[in-house]
Amino acid sequence: MKDLFSSQKPAPIYYLIVMLVLSVMPLPGNAALSPANGTDFINTAPMKVTGKVVDETGTPMVGVSVVVPGTTLGTVTDVNGNYTIDLPEGQNHLSFSFIGYITQLVSVNSPIHNISMQPDLKSLDEVVVIGYGTQTKKDLTGSITSVGSKDFNEGLVSSPEQLINGKVAGVQIVSNSGSPTAGSTIRIRGGASLNASNDPLIVLDGVPLETGGISGNSNNFLSLINPSDIENMTILKDASSTAIYGSRASNGVIIITTKKGSGTLKVNVSSTQSIQHRMEVADILSPNEFRQVINSEGTAAQQALLGNENTDWNDKIFKLALGTDNNISISGNLKKKLPFRLSLGYFNQDGILKTDNAERVTGNLSLSPSFFDDHLKLNLNMKGTLNNNRFAYTDAIYAAAAYNPTIGVYSGNTDFGGYNEALGSDGTPTISGQVYNPVGLLMQYHSTSRVSRVIGNFDIDYKVHFLPELRTHLTLGYDYAKGKGWIYVPETAALYYSSGGRDYSYGPEKDSNKLLTFYLNYSKNIDPINSRIDFTAGYDYQKWIAKTNAYNVLNVAGESQSSTAAKDERHVLLSYYGRLNYTFDSKYLLTATLRRDGSSRFSQDNRWGLFPSVALAWHLSDEDFLKRFSLLSNLKLRLSYGVTGQQDGIGNYSYMPSYTISQDGAQYLLGDTYYYTYRAESYVSDLKWETTDAYNAGLDFGFFKNRISGSIDYYNRHTHDLLATVPAAAGTNFDETVTTNVGSMKSNGLEFTINGTPLSNKNWTWNISYNLTWEKVKITNLSLSEGEESTFMYAGQSFDDYYLQIMKAGYAPYTFYTYHQVYNEEGKPIEGMYADINGDNQITSSDLYCGKSPNPDFLMGLSSQLRFKEWTLGCSLRASIGNYAYNGTAMNTGALGTVSYNSYQLNNLSRSYLKTGFESRQYLSDYYIENASFLKMDNITLGYDLGEIFPQCKISVSGMIQNVFTITGYSGVDPEIYGGIESSFYPRARTYSLSIGINL
Repeated sequence: MKDLFSSQKPAPIYYLIVMLVLSVMPLPGNAALSPANGTDFINTAPMKVTGKVVDETGTPMVGVSVVVPGTTLGTVTDVNGNYTIDLPEGQNHLSFSFIGYITQLVSVNSPIHNISMQPDLKSLDEVVVIGYGTQTKKDLTGSITSVGSKDFNEGLVSSPEQLINGKVAGVQIVSNSGSPTAGSTIRIRGGASLNASNDPLIVLDGVPLETGGISGNSNNFLSLINPSDIENMTILKDASSTAIYGSRASNGVIIITTKKGSGTLKVNVSSTQSIQHRMEVADILSPNEFRQVINSEGTAAQQALLGNENTDWNDKIFKLALGTDNNISISGNLKKKLPFRLSLGYFNQDGILKTDNAERVTGNLSLSPSFFDDHLKLNLNMKGTLNNNRFAYTDAIYAAAAYNPTIGVYSGNTDFGGYNEALGSDGTPTISGQVYNPVGLLMQYHSTSRVSRVIGNFDIDYKVHFLPELRTHLTLGYDYAKGKGWIYVPETAALYYSSGGRDYSYGPEKDSNKLLTFYLNYSKNIDPINSRIDFTAGYDYQKWIAKTNAYNVLNVAGESQSSTAAKDERHVLLSYYGRLNYTFDSKYLLTATLRRDGSSRFSQDNRWGLFPSVALAWHLSDEDFLKRFSLLSNLKLRLSYGVTGQQDGIGNYSYMPSYTISQDGAQYLLGDTYYYTYRAESYVSDLKWETTDAYNAGLDFGFFKNRISGSIDYYNRHTHDLLATVPAAAGTNFDETVTTNVGSMKSNGLEFTINGTPLSNKNWTWNISYNLTWEKVKITNLSLSEGEESTFMYAGQSFDDYYLQIMKAGYAPYTFYTYHQVYNEEGKPIEGMYADINGDNQITSSDLYCGKSPNPDFLMGLSSQLRFKEWTLGCSLRASIGNYAYNGTAMNTGALGTVSYNSYQLNNLSRSYLKTGFESRQYLSDYYIENASFLKMDNITLGYDLGEIFPQCKISVSGMIQNVFTITGYSGVDPEIYGGIESSFYPRARTYSLSIGINL
C-alpha cells in the first residue's frame, strides 16, 4: 500500500519540489461535518481510488493533500491534478485539502472519484477591528496590521506590548531596561513629535487610555493589563486609518481587544515558571588587572588602598531570578443566553538585580448577552489589577562597575550595616566623589509601591428593528488608577550621609479617565448600482483628572528635606467625527473621514482642530485582465492622505498664566514675618495644535491562494507647528525655556511584510513571516517665527552638565553632537586632540559636529514556526541596522583620573582604558560613539501537544528560551538602547521558562 511519500517509480525533481513546497495538511476545523457528495456505503474490501482534482475554474491543482481520515495513509496530486490512493477495508471517506481552499470530506463509492475544490475566502473575510467599528480585511483601505493571539510572542510576558515585538513592520518596541518594573518605549513609524508625546494611542475595548504613568508605576502603566486576557492587537499606522481618532493619532494607534466567552463551557489553565540570569555587564578590569594598573601607574597613596580580596561586584548584586505567571479562565454561554468569560491571573517576577520585584494580581469579567434576535447586544467588560512593586536602588549598577574590586563586601564590624565602606578622616562616608558599597546600597534601601487599577466599559449596540441597516452604539468607559509608595533608608546606612536618610510615603496619586462615545452606523448594499455604503457618525466626550496629595520628603529624624505640592489637574477632549466607506463593484473602495476635536489644553481661539483623511483602494486581482493568472490570489492597491493632531505630552494649562506657591525655606522676609510667595510660570497664550500631514501608498499581494501573502507600504509625513520646549529669549517670559509651537519635521519610510507557508501536509506545517522597515526622520525647521534663524536645542542625557545630543534643523532628532577624535599612527586616540572642523587652528565649541544618530535605518523581524505531528518548534529574531550608541559607562570609568577623587578610596576602570590610556574623562569625544547595529534572537520555543490524556482534558507543554543571543559589534552592555546613550544600564536577562496549558 502506498503511503504519503511512496512511489512506484522515481518522481521527476520538479514533482518532488512541488510536493515539498505546495503540499497541504488536512484542516479538520474546516472540514464538512458530513460527506460533501456521494452516499455512505460499507467498503468490504480494499479499493484503489484514482481521480483528478481541479479548482473552481477547472484548472488542475498540484499538491492537493488526499488523506484517508484517521490513518497515516495519504498522497498529493501531481502536476496534472491526478492522484491514486488505496482505500483500506472498512474505510469509505477521503479528505481533500489545500491552503486557500475549503477542506472537503467526501464519501467514495467507486474506483474513480474526481473533485472540484472551492476557494476559502476566510482570510480576506476576516473581521478586523478598526476605530469605531469593524471591517473585513478585504475592504481595508488603510495601512492596518492585526496580530491575533495565536501569533503572539510566547514565554514570560510581563506587559502587552511585548506580545507583538518584532511582529509588525514599522513598529519598534524597546524595553527600557531588564527590570520587571520597567516599561517599554513604543514607536510606530518613528514618532512625529519632538517634546510632545511620541507614544501611540492605546485603545482598550473601545476606551482610549491616557499616556504616561502613575506614582509607583510611572514607567510601566500598560503592564497593569494582563497579556493573557488579550485576544487581538490591531495597529493603525497611516493617517487614513488613524484620523478617526483625530488629535490623538499622530503617532499611530494600537487597538487591544480582550477575549470574550461563547459556546460550551470551557476552562483554561496555564502556568509558566521561569528562571532568569544576567547576560552582559560593563566591561571592567578584573581584580588582578586593576592591581597591575595601580601598581604600575598609581601613586603610593593609591597603592596603599589596594586590598587582598578578589571581588566580582556584579556577582554580588545580580542573582538568578525566579518568575511565575499563572492564569485560569472560565468561559461559555449560560443557558445559551449569557456569553461570559471570567479570568484570574497571578504574576510574580524577581529582577536579576537583588531586591527588585514585580507582583501583579488581575481579574477580568466579560458579559455579552444579546436580545430580540440579536438586534440588541450588550457588552460589559471589567478589569481589575493590583500591583505590588519593590524597586531596587539601580545606582548600585554603576557602583558595581566602579567599586574597588580588591576589597570585600563586609568590613567585619557592625558600622554601616557591616558593609565595607570608604571612610574619611572623620570616620564617616562623606568624602568627595564617594562611591558606596553596591551591596549595601541594595540591602539598605527599601522602596515599595502599590498600584491598583480598574478599567470598565459598557457597550450597547442596537440594530433598529424598522431599519436594520442602521445601528446605534453607546460606550460608557471608566479607567481609574491609584498609586502610592514608600521609601526608607535607615540611619545606619552609608547612603544616609548623602541623603539624610529616608522615611516617608508619597502619593497617593489618583487618576481617572471617563469616556462617553455615541455613534450611528448605516450600512447597506445598493444592488442596482452594485455598490455598498457604510457610514458612521459619532460624538466623544472624554475627561481626565489627576490628583496627588502634597507630601514631604522626610529623613529618619522626621525632618523635611523637600516638599511636593498637591496636584489637581484635568483636561477634556470633545470630538465629532464621521466616516464613509463606499465600495463599487467589490473592486473599488473609498474611505473618507472627518474629525473635529476640541481640547481644553488650548485657548478658545485655538481650541478646535479639524482632521480630514481620504483613502482609495483598488482590487486589481478582481479585474478580468488579471483573473486569468491563476497563481495570483490577491492584489490590492491603496492610496491615502490624512491630517492628524497632537496635544499629548504638554501641560494642561500651558496657554494660561499660572503661579506656584513657594516651598518651606523659600519664603520672603518682610519685617519679622516670612511670607509665602507665588512664582509666575512660563506660558504661551496662542499655543495651538501640532499637526501632521501624511501620505501612504500600499500594495497588498497574495499568491497560490494566499499561501504567500504580504504588503508593501511607502509613507511620507510632515509635522508642523511642533510642540517643543525651546530656550526663551531673555525678558520675554518667566522661565529660561518655554513650550511653544516651533518649526517642523518630516519623515518617510518603506515597510515590507511577507508571510508564507512553504510546507503544509498531514504531518508537517511550516509558517514563516518576515518584515522590513526603512525609515528616515529629519527636523526641517526650528525657527520661532518666519524668517528668523533656526535655533537648536541640547537634548537627551547629560554627563556632568555635558550634553551629547542636539535638536537641529537638517538632522534627525537626538543626533550626537561631539568632537571628532584624532588618532595617532597606531590607531590610538590622542587625548584632548580633536579635528579642527572650522579651520581656525583652535578647538572650540564651534568644532562640535552633528554626527551619527541613535535611530536605526532598518528594522527587521523574522518569525518561524515548524510543526511535526504534535511537536512545534518556533523562533523569533529581530535586527536593527544603522543605529549608534554612546558608551557612557566606558567614558565615565575609562580614565585614570577617575581611579581616585580623594585619598580614601579607589575606583575601578573600564577595560577601554587599556586601549586609550586617557588621564581624564573625554566627555565629548566621538570615540565612545559606536555602531550599535544588532541581530537578536528574542525567543526559541519547543512545544508538545499531549492531546486528550483524560476525558475532555487536553494538555500541552512547552519550553522556551528568551533573549537567546545578540550579535553586535557594540562593546557596551546592550546595543538596544532607546535614545542612544548607555549609562549604567540594567541588563536584560536571559530567561528559561516551562509552560503547561490545560484545556477542559
